[in-house]
Amino acid sequence: MRAKLPEPSIVPAVARSTIADVADRAGVSKATVSRFLNRGELLTPEIATRVEAAIAALGYTPSPMAQALKRGRSRLIGLVVADVTNPFSVAVLRGAEKACQEAGYLLMLFNLGDDGQRERDAIQALGSYQVDGMILNTLGRDEGAVAAAAREGRPVVLVDRRHADMQADFVSLDNAGAIRLAAGHLVEQGWDELLYVTEPVDGVSSRQERESAFRAFLHDHPAVRGRSFESAAADAAALEAQLRELRAAGRRPAVLASNAVITLRVADAVARLGWRFGEDLGFVGIDETEWAHLVGPGLSTIAQPTDALGRLAAGCVLERLQGLALPPRHILLPGTLVVRPSSRPR
Repeated sequence: MRAKLPEPSIVPAVARSTIADVADRAGVSKATVSRFLNRGELLTPEIATRVEAAIAALGYTPSPMAQALKRGRSRLIGLVVADVTNPFSVAVLRGAEKACQEAGYLLMLFNLGDDGQRERDAIQALGSYQVDGMILNTLGRDEGAVAAAAREGRPVVLVDRRHADMQADFVSLDNAGAIRLAAGHLVEQGWDELLYVTEPVDGVSSRQERESAFRAFLHDHPAVRGRSFESAAADAAALEAQLRELRAAGRRPAVLASNAVITLRVADAVARLGWRFGEDLGFVGIDETEWAHLVGPGLSTIAQPTDALGRLAAGCVLERLQGLALPPRHILLPGTLVVRPSSRPR
């Protein structure tokens, strides 16, 4: 005979204490508890002590959202990033977070996962949390996102990527200047056959600006040969074929990578080919990373001022919240060339 198994026990959920519970325990009105929570204004020491004891006994914590609705401010800033796995987005996030904390605000993150069709959803979701302002580092492909941001009526700052027709402050790397700095350095070091490798350009303003700047550089330097190649994440073989073709041209070949994502793809392809940076192939990549000095002999990069970009973006939102009324500002910061052996031929 099989033993009867015990019935599963059901543990009731512990109800969260409310302001009414605190008022009942302290023997005061809800309005009195509310005054206590707002710095104890107009309360006698005896009543304040009773309310404080009731709060401690019940473990009561006020709802941040309810307090925000009462104040008319949530002290939350929303940040939408295209892809949180991108080192650039993470670095900007850190800078923005520090600036918000210093000003007494919290940052709420929404990651698109590189899906440009979710931009409108992200803006609407942050609006439902009553964020005071938004920082958008998105792909800029969802036209409805512009209308969604306008409907929210909150200060918006764009980072790195523009939205067509969105009138907002814009903070970014000086993309044209960064490309000129990187390509100019390669040419000065004797590399004269350049391949610019980028993620797909269509619809992303920062990629368009960098690719356009590379074409302008070639126009201004007729002795240098070069071309662009759009690298797809799922087609490593195509990138490897481009590198083989580049080296077969019979000149001194070098790659200029548009960002850290492309840098990793190029490094992977070069490793598979058995080549060495600085000997078989010159290299400079946009974005300084924590691992750039560990790849091959060390990769030359253009370091973006990511911390400053994040801080500036947050600062622009905070200034608008404080009543600043100016036309939209466009702030471009220069990159810094970090030279390592990948761009210095032996």
